[in-house]
Amino acid sequence: MRVRLPLFALLLALALPAHGAPPRRVASLNLCADQFLVVLADPSQIAGLTRLSHMPAMSPIARQAAHFPTIDSSAEALLARQPDLLLTGWPGQADAALRAGLKAQVVAVPPANSYADIVAQVRLVAGAVGHRERGEALIKRMDAALATIPRTGYGRVAADYQRRGYLSGGGTLMDEMVRRVGLVNLATKLGRPALSNLSLEEFVAARPDFLITGGKQARDLGSAMLEHPAIADIPRLYLPGSLADCGGPSFPAAVRTLSDQLRYRH
Repeated sequence: MRVRLPLFALLLALALPAHGAPPRRVASLNLCADQFLVVLADPSQIAGLTRLSHMPAMSPIARQAAHFPTIDSSAEALLARQPDLLLTGWPGQADAALRAGLKAQVVAVPPANSYADIVAQVRLVAGAVGHRERGEALIKRMDAALATIPRTGYGRVAADYQRRGYLSGGGTLMDEMVRRVGLVNLATKLGRPALSNLSLEEFVAARPDFLITGGKQARDLGSAMLEHPAIADIPRLYLPGSLADCGGPSFPAAVRTLSDQLRYRH
């Protein structure tokens, strides 16, 4: 059974020591954890980030991440850096290094499915790196930023229709973004689950007001269907992968990106 993140985060937080010196060397092995580490830790604490953190198309903190070295999850790489705290994307990601003798605390930061999940992640990582007050300040900034974003969707219908016909539904971070700007998620309207497959014919029949996509050109055969003549005239809302693929401190920027595009589309 899948465990929702807030409970999972709470259990991990309870497992962390309440007192003691903060970790001296922290490494992130997960793209989504990278931005938490860069925002919440002292620069001197950061022992490594993922290679993807340096790629602007993938990472919202690529400019800041460029100041830090990259690291992978191999036992050799981790033993060479000797971090005392690892942020991973899933339990077991660093098992090889631990079996090889690495002495490190491991905190898994699972994918966020809601803003509440992101808040829990902030508190989890802030506590793990020894800067709880910094985490609370970040949450206040995110709350304030979200409160200023206008709901420019006016009840129109949008679809996060992805490569090979996959549709994002309720219980996903994309669904929360859509609702926060005043749009109706096509998947919710159709009664679809968090992730489902919708044929091109079904999509044409549903005819949403907007199609949310990551770029203006198809990147491969799987996404070429999004340029089919039958749906070519549906207005697009562009949300780059650097903002859409991970929840985190960049969530308000993702929501504002959608809101700003809708502002002049009536």
